[in-house]
Amino acid sequence: MLLLLLAYLGGVLTIVSPCILPVLPFVFARADKPFLQSGLPTLVGMAAAFAVVATLAAVGGGWAVAANEYGRYAALFLVALFGLALVFPELSERLSQPLVALGGRLSQRADEAAAGRAAIWPSLLLGVAIGLLWAPCAGPVLGLILTGAALNGASAMTSLLLLAYAAGAATSLALALLAGGRVFAAMKRSLGVGEWVRRGVGVLVLVAAGAIALGADTGALTRLSLASTATIEQRLVDAFGGHGAMSDNLKTADATEDEGNLPVEGKMPPLDGAVEWLNSPPLTREALKGKVVLIDFWTYSCINCLRALPYVEAWAEKYKDQGLVVIGVHAPEFAFEKNIANVKRAVTDLGITYPVAIDNNYAIWRAFKNEYWPAHYFIDAEGNIRHHHFGEGSYDRSERVIQKLLTEAGHKNVATGVVSVSGSGIEAGASSTVKSPETYVGYRRAENFVSPGGAVHDTSHDYSGAPAELNDWALGGNWTITPEHATLNVANGNIGYKFHARDLHLVLGPGPDGKPVRFKVTIDGKAPGDSHGADTDINGNGTVTTQKLYQLVRQAGPVTDRVFTIEFLDPGVQAFAFTFG
Repeated sequence: MLLLLLAYLGGVLTIVSPCILPVLPFVFARADKPFLQSGLPTLVGMAAAFAVVATLAAVGGGWAVAANEYGRYAALFLVALFGLALVFPELSERLSQPLVALGGRLSQRADEAAAGRAAIWPSLLLGVAIGLLWAPCAGPVLGLILTGAALNGASAMTSLLLLAYAAGAATSLALALLAGGRVFAAMKRSLGVGEWVRRGVGVLVLVAAGAIALGADTGALTRLSLASTATIEQRLVDAFGGHGAMSDNLKTADATEDEGNLPVEGKMPPLDGAVEWLNSPPLTREALKGKVVLIDFWTYSCINCLRALPYVEAWAEKYKDQGLVVIGVHAPEFAFEKNIANVKRAVTDLGITYPVAIDNNYAIWRAFKNEYWPAHYFIDAEGNIRHHHFGEGSYDRSERVIQKLLTEAGHKNVATGVVSVSGSGIEAGASSTVKSPETYVGYRRAENFVSPGGAVHDTSHDYSGAPAELNDWALGGNWTITPEHATLNVANGNIGYKFHARDLHLVLGPGPDGKPVRFKVTIDGKAPGDSHGADTDINGNGTVTTQKLYQLVRQAGPVTDRVFTIEFLDPGVQAFAFTFG
């Protein structure tokens, strides 16, 4: 119930979000009609359509994305015809073209419905079209809903949360529509310009349809919206106890108890549902009875996971003969991490020797009700969860928990002390000077994107621009931005990012053909020299050969604001997310 209320309040806030601007003309085109027969059905259709298509986008495959795109095209035609009917009502009566006639009939039937002489379906149909076109800015509340749906799978709760969000938006729009109706009515009575008001609204409808068709609704408006509502939404998320989008950007979160007092947090869930096991035959909860178990949720492109791995591997080695079983649960964040061959390669490259369950369907993730990468669950010999830790850090404390659980299980001469780990390359610990956040390149969760015009969704587009403020980033060249990543269509495209951190990493992969992609990195316009990362040389040269996290910068001197640029000499590269350390 609290999550439904949070989603509803997040939707209400969209009225102050500039991302609502493109659909306002469609809604206010009915402001001069009775609300119950016209405005209300329009808003109901909008909320229902948005909930359906957003659910499909969150849990469906590529077919859902394609279907939504075709639906948007049809909706653009529909609202454009509606706008023409408002501007040229006499034209829609005279012309015989089927499409224009459809627009005129739709407007006429909507007017009849408003007068109580016909069914309300035309206004409802208009609302469905608006719902297909509406792309609200993905602030913290909507991000929580969509990412949770993608990870936790399809459920009635997903649709209910999205419907609650849309209902909140419809509520605030309804209040504005009622107020707008009174203003329109007053203008028509006092000024006698009802027909011109109608035509003016029709022009606005056509302008809004054009803006959506050209992608203007997802550019500057998105950045303005995040600036105006994200802070309020995040406070709501925090107040309701939400954890935000399931992100690997979490630094640390621990159970509150100390290692001397470890109350039971619950029973260990079953380990059913993994699509494959590496380094071991499938393990079961029953077979692990009598063992102390450490479950590590991770994914191979997560920088926080990679920095924690040396400790997990050291614990597995140190305590393997004293009753500890370490199990890595690989739960993918990006689609390419579902490729089992990629996971096998990463396990080999990282030197992981303990069992790894490939949880591509998030079955184990959901069983543990997990929300983070990395996440560690400590389970005693009786199968009880006794401790958990989310994110990096607290390694000494975690190891003392392992020692206590092994001692409780009756093991003698349990090793004391804590492991000394010195990670290298990507696995080295984060510095204390990081001022740049994890940044996604795909438009679903992108922030601070400053290329003029913003992101054009799912279509090749020529981008330009350069980052000026800290944590701004921009694309250069011809790219296609999808919900999850951006793909370079023509050679010599680039990405620029103004950052403040010792290390800069970027999750990259070659195109579908698998051909290597050469790149060159510069820092403040110069070769990185001694500040090159593990995946570049001193001249900044490197090659994308597989889908993984690439360390591109490790600053050798003082950490200050720097402008990072990576130029790709070949087409096809896919860029997913920046992380810093």
